[in-house]
This record gives sequence, C-alpha cells and structure tokens, in this order.
Amino acid sequence: MHNGVEGVLSRARQAQVEFAAWPQDRVDELVAAVGWWCYREDNARTMAAMAHRDTGLGDPEHLYALHRKRVLGTLRDMQGAATVGVIAEDPTLGLRTFAKPLGVVALISPATAPCSAVVCTGLQLLKTRNAIVCSPNPAAQAAVDFTIDLMRTALREVGAPADLVQRAAPSERQTAEQLMKAADFVVASGGAQTVRRAYTSGTPAIGAGVGNPTVIVDETADLDLAAEKIAAGSSYNNGTSCSSESNVLVAREIAAEFEARLRALGVRTCDTAETDRLRAALWPDGVRLDRAAIGRPATTLAARAGITLDDSAKTTSLLAVLDRVDVTDPLLGEKLSPVSTMVVYDTFAEAVDAVDAITRNCGSGHSCGIHTTDDARPGILADRIGVARVMVNQSTGAGNSGNFDNGLAFTSIVASGSWGGCAQSENVNWRHFLNRTTISRPIPERIPAEDEIFGAYWDRHGV
Repeated sequence: MHNGVEGVLSRARQAQVEFAAWPQDRVDELVAAVGWWCYREDNARTMAAMAHRDTGLGDPEHLYALHRKRVLGTLRDMQGAATVGVIAEDPTLGLRTFAKPLGVVALISPATAPCSAVVCTGLQLLKTRNAIVCSPNPAAQAAVDFTIDLMRTALREVGAPADLVQRAAPSERQTAEQLMKAADFVVASGGAQTVRRAYTSGTPAIGAGVGNPTVIVDETADLDLAAEKIAAGSSYNNGTSCSSESNVLVAREIAAEFEARLRALGVRTCDTAETDRLRAALWPDGVRLDRAAIGRPATTLAARAGITLDDSAKTTSLLAVLDRVDVTDPLLGEKLSPVSTMVVYDTFAEAVDAVDAITRNCGSGHSCGIHTTDDARPGILADRIGVARVMVNQSTGAGNSGNFDNGLAFTSIVASGSWGGCAQSENVNWRHFLNRTTISRPIPERIPAEDEIFGAYWDRHGV
C-alpha cells in the first residue's frame, strides 16, 4: 500500500489517469462505496478506538460520533453534484465550463480526529476524480493505515484502481515535505507549522487556520441554550477541535446566572488561585502549550493543576474566570483542551473590542460567535471582526465545520482567509478540488455608455 514517495506517486498518477476518464455515474458509485465502508458502525468504531489508543487525544465515543456525522454530511453535500463534463453553461455570455481533476493530491492529516480528516477530505477529492497520497501525523499512522485499507477495499469493490488512495512512508516530516513538493496539489490540516510548510512547498495548497473562537453572551440571550451550546462545544472530544469554544465574554447583568447554569452542566469554575495553577500546568514555560495537556479529560487537567473536583464523574470542562482581557495571557489563546475562559463586560461595544483584540492575537480569520436575540448584533460583529464565520446561537465547536442544523458545508479544513494565512475564507469542500476549462464563444458586443460607468463620479466632482 505504501513505500517511498516516488513509487507511491508513480502508481497514483497511473491510477488517476484511468479514473479521470470515468463518467459521473461511476464516480458517484465509487464515492458511495468508499463512504459506506467508512461510515459502517463497526468500521467507524474501530477507527475511533485506534485513533484514541494511539494518539491519546479526545474521547473515543466523541470521535466515533464526529466521524459518522462528517461522513454523512459530506456525502449529503455532494449528492447529485456534477463533477464530470459540463458543470456550468451561460449562453447569454457564450460560456461553457467543464470540470477537470487536479491530479494527485498530497493529503497531510492531523493527530486530532485523523480518520475523519482522511475520509471526509478523501471523499471530496474522489468525487472530483483526484488521486490521494496521505502523509498522516506519525502518532495516527496505524489508524490512518486502517482507514486507507477500508477505502482501497471499497475502490476494488467498484472496479476502481486501489492506488487512487495510498500512504507515503515513513510517516515523518521529511516524507511530507517531499510529497508536498512533488504532488499536483496539497491539502493540509494540523498544526500551524504543518500548514505553513504546505503553503511554502511550491505546490498549490489549501490549509486550515489556527482556531480560538471567542463567543459573546449578551444580556438578551437565551441563557439555557447558550449554556448548553457552550458547555457541550468546549468539552466535546476533550476540546481538541480548533473550533471548540475557547473564550466567553458575558454581559455583567447576567454573568452570575449564566455561570451557575454552566456549573449545572458539569463546567467547573476556577477561582483565582486555581486559575493560576491551571495556567502553569498548561503552559509550564509561560509560552508554549504543553503537548501532554492537549486533548486530555478535564479530570486529568484538574489533577495536574491541583484542583479538587466535587464530582469528577460529572465534570466535563474547566472554566477560568478572568477579571479582564489581557491578550498576553496564554489562557486567552488556543487551548485544544476542555478549558475555556470567561470575562465579564459592561457594554456591547466593549465586548466587540475584546473579540477583535483576542482574535487578532490568536485565531485571526477563524471564527467567533454570539448568543443573542438582538437581530442587529451579529451583523455588527461580522462587520467588525476579521473572521470567516460568525456563529449565531449555536456552538462554534459543533457548527463551524458544518452541521445538520446550519448551512455551512461539511469540512475537515476550516480555512481562515488571508487573516489566518489561508488561501480560502470558507469551509473547504469539493468545489475547491476542481480545475475548470471554459469555452468562450463570441457574443454581441456589450460596450457600456461612458456615463453609466463614470456618471456618478462626474456629477459629484463636476467633471
């Protein structure tokens, strides 16, 4: 299934040339087959268990549920989509557009939810008739190998070349860098350094951005809903998602009531001394997040910080209550663990300023959220903050990458635009994995009158 980069790429190119000639119905059958083999309960549970066993990150039940949701959602998004032949036509403009594959794509996958990252992005790449060569995070390579074996079994079942999906070995940085330079396209998720290497590989690339969602809970919010969404999103899969709620800004007049509702949902609030110990436990040198803290249960982190829990079985996450927003405090940065912060604000303008400051410092371009019943405030936030997503009355952790109760595309690549060093500012999906060839035919001239173009300017400036 895998060996050195050159051999893998050679086989991938041969397979992709054959696949590129397939008609739409065969492509769709292939996608359904791969999707089913990776969606099946027995296989999905094995992938989740292997990923958790080998990486130690997240929660196996959450990994299982997340994987199934993303696979089903990805397949739903692509259902009936045309990716072969003519995909757009506008006779009035004389334009006709054909879909073409990118070729062989290097898929650089993370340690967090590694199997769903390979399957969901892989389904999108196969829908668009590309071949895939994976380079997973070393900690996740056994789980990814199992996943790739499933995908190859599905490919054989429908008469497709199994070498459309492979892994390059050994699973290390040098292999990934060699693969990225030699492939036709790169899709990268994982740490910031991994994505940066993809964009500097010399090969066209798409990558995910650094997360750190900050969420406002204003005085008009449905507090039960807000508490439920934030408690669930910040703790899900032990907070390993870049989309997990990281910082919460709460209006002063409802702060005490909101905090009480969080506590009722298993969120352990920390006093000043406990917050100091938690900060030291997560950032021992005051700068770098301890890798050993990432994706660990709240009970484990509490023990490391010397925080006594009243009921360990019901504690889902830890909440550090801060007295102000200081962007130099690492607790206001990305934590990738079931830890979030809470800061009280007095005016909505102050809250927007705080979201802006926190996001610019860490998580630029990624996302923010607001719980409110004021229809104007989401627009104010969206207009001000440089993010690709503003999530309203929903969990950033559950909703950023697509959910069945919002309209965002399902994805494993939550891109952050130029703000976050990404080439895209939307959820990366199958539409990003096509080349397009457009026929342009002559049409009647459409020369505008000069006053249509310049009239407003002339009138204003007296030309």
